[in-house]
Amino acid sequence: MLHIVLVEPEIPANTGNIARTCSATGSVLHLVRPLGFSTDDRQLKRAGLDYWHLLDIRYHDSMEEIWKAYADRRFHYASTKGGRYYSEANYQDGDFLVFGKETKGLPEEMLEAHREEVIRIPMRRDARSLNLSNAVAIVAYEALRQWSFPGML
Repeated sequence: MLHIVLVEPEIPANTGNIARTCSATGSVLHLVRPLGFSTDDRQLKRAGLDYWHLLDIRYHDSMEEIWKAYADRRFHYASTKGGRYYSEANYQDGDFLVFGKETKGLPEEMLEAHREEVIRIPMRRDARSLNLSNAVAIVAYEALRQWSFPGML
């Protein structure tokens, strides 16, 4: 099982799209507060369409809460500041993919503390970043590809 973590997401449509990706792949979605929107937000629900019943979504008050609850798991931190490509990582069942908020990414201190686990998606030098929901889909599907897409047609 793959775990997707969004740290303080700000845009409901992105989170809704990511929820849809998690539903379609059987991944668990973890949302770390504070959220930049209400979970009753119409845009959030609309982006997830009719997939909400397939979603395992969990809410947390901090990353520390997640690290403590899943201390035996591996974490990969996505950032434009990563030292290696996402495709170079060896993903294992139960891994967590951690993504930051749309406007700032993951906190610098988190990246520094986990430097060896920071991954990036390659892009042109003059491009600042990808849309969060696109980034999640790219990395998640690479992990699932490495596992031969378990439980998927």
